[in-house]
Order: sequence, then C-alpha cells, then structure tokens
Amino acid sequence: MSDIRFIMIGVVVITVGFVILGVFGTQYTEITVQTDEFSTCYEYSDGQMAVEIDCQQIMQDKILLFVGIISIISAGIFALVKGVRGTWDQDVKPEEMLGPGGDPKDPKTDNES
Repeated sequence: MSDIRFIMIGVVVITVGFVILGVFGTQYTEITVQTDEFSTCYEYSDGQMAVEIDCQQIMQDKILLFVGIISIISAGIFALVKGVRGTWDQDVKPEEMLGPGGDPKDPKTDNES
C-alpha cells in the first residue's frame, strides 16, 4: 500500500476517534462531576424525577468507552507514523515508472506500431 494512503487512513481514523469521543463522551461528564463531589449519583431524565444509579457501574462503562477510543486513536497514530516513516513514492524503481523515461516495453509508448 502506498505511504500516502497510510497517512490518509491515519487522519481519518483519528478524526473518527475524536468524533466518537465527542458524541458518546458527553453523557459521562455529569457522572464524573457527581462521583468527585458526592457519594451518590443520580440520573436526570427529561421531565422525570432524579433516579439514583450505581456510580461504579457507570464509571466502568466510562473507562471501557475511553479505552476503546484510545485504541482507535492509537491505531490512527500508528498508521500516520507508518506512512511518514515508509518509503515514499519518489523511491519507485525506474522500470515501474510511468510517463517519460518509463518502461520501454509499454505498448502505449512503442513507436514501432
């Protein structure tokens, strides 16, 4: 695979990781504040009374989400590093080049036909 493809894949995967973090991570902001400040946690629904919930279970869900997001972002960083450290397109062998000075066996550049 070309190195520029690894860079593009890395950028897309990192962006997807941050989008997932933004969409699904906001529900844990309120729980984090409640866990730090109070001994009990409550879930507030629209127009309903507050319901007491298990803080430890919600914190475990939060940690699992963030571990998943960290793994997605680290896979994107790995792809970026692989793309940057790899051999670039200018390292193409002369017999694999297209265009002027390319493969003389190419029928498109054959002057005899």
